[in-house]
Amino acid sequence: MANIQIRPARAEEAGVLSELALRSKGHWGYDRAFLDACRAELTFPPERLRAGRVAVAESAGRVLGFYSLDGEPPSGELGNMWVDPDSIGSGVGRRLWHHVMQAARVAGFTVLRIEADPFAEGFYLAMGAERVGETPSGSIPGRVLPLLHVRIPLPSPAQS
Repeated sequence: MANIQIRPARAEEAGVLSELALRSKGHWGYDRAFLDACRAELTFPPERLRAGRVAVAESAGRVLGFYSLDGEPPSGELGNMWVDPDSIGSGVGRRLWHHVMQAARVAGFTVLRIEADPFAEGFYLAMGAERVGETPSGSIPGRVLPLLHVRIPLPSPAQS
């Protein structure tokens, strides 16, 4: 997937991104009732896309994934990172990760919080995040999620 562009999300993509997040969540075998309980949390209204730091990975006009960078520096949150199930394992997630780390650095963030799906925790740990505890799910009462932090790397001398 060498021809991947990452660009700001557009407000008119709200429905596409919301459905992509649900498909991505469903990739891990969650049942319909679970996904329905998560729907509100995984719905991205157009005004959120207009106002926030949301970036989309696409190739040949097809949306492959997206992330949201939330909060105000110096501490923020990787609020979302979703990859279309057909693109999981193809490097899209890694490309989005590197892009959000650069965007966070440029915006002045020094640390990001990540409330990870348990199935995504391994990816974030491999990318350099550290588990710091657990946090309650925003969708499922009684469920806890891995809570991770990642320090934003300073630019190398060649990047300064």
